[in-house]
Amino acid sequence: MSTLAWIVLGGVLMSAIAMVGSVTLVLKPATLERLLLPLVAFAAGSLIGGAFFHMIPAALDATGNIVGIGIAVISGFVVFFVLEQTLHWRHCHRAQSDSKRPLTYLVLIGDALHNFVGGLAIAGTFLIDIRLGIVSWLAAAAHEVPQELGDFGVLIHGGWPKRRALLFNVLSGFTFLIGGLLAYGLSFQMDVSWLIPFAAGNFLYIGASDLVPEVNKHSDLKTDLTNLLALLLGIVLLLLAKIEIWL
Repeated sequence: MSTLAWIVLGGVLMSAIAMVGSVTLVLKPATLERLLLPLVAFAAGSLIGGAFFHMIPAALDATGNIVGIGIAVISGFVVFFVLEQTLHWRHCHRAQSDSKRPLTYLVLIGDALHNFVGGLAIAGTFLIDIRLGIVSWLAAAAHEVPQELGDFGVLIHGGWPKRRALLFNVLSGFTFLIGGLLAYGLSFQMDVSWLIPFAAGNFLYIGASDLVPEVNKHSDLKTDLTNLLALLLGIVLLLLAKIEIWL
């Protein structure tokens, strides 16, 4: 497939992941909580592993500009920090939180912006190397599953009808495709290799600053060990993917 086809496919599939939110309608809150925390830990490991094992090395290979890459990584980190601080949303919303209806709109706006920037960044990796794009997309998708579960739960708790909540969740996911198409268009006008370390900064912020705090504050030893194993599993799988690519 062409690079554009990969970008479009990735955008459509990322939007489809929003459908996973409907699972919250059939699961008990306690069951959802037990599943959600290991998923969050796994996503954190995948994002951190993707940044360190794939994106940053690829950026070094593509440009060799260590200072420029560092600036791009920090920029990606700061952009997501600003998004979160400005919109007051989190990637891992708890379905049981005391959400008010106005917050639900902030959740959707934040999710749409997050997906747009993510699409921009992930498309940049596809433009450099299809294999890198696939690995980066998979790491991002691992994060989207627990996020969409939480988002849907917040919308329902905030008073949204189930079908409307699902529809708007899916629509917010389409901004990922918009960001990807914008990156593809920009690639004809400018060098987009800087999007790779920018995406690495996104991944590091989401994984280390947003997701890890959600899973490392539990007094139950069994829960802590489960989350640690899920985190390490995400990291190891991305390391193995790196080794496989080099082989």
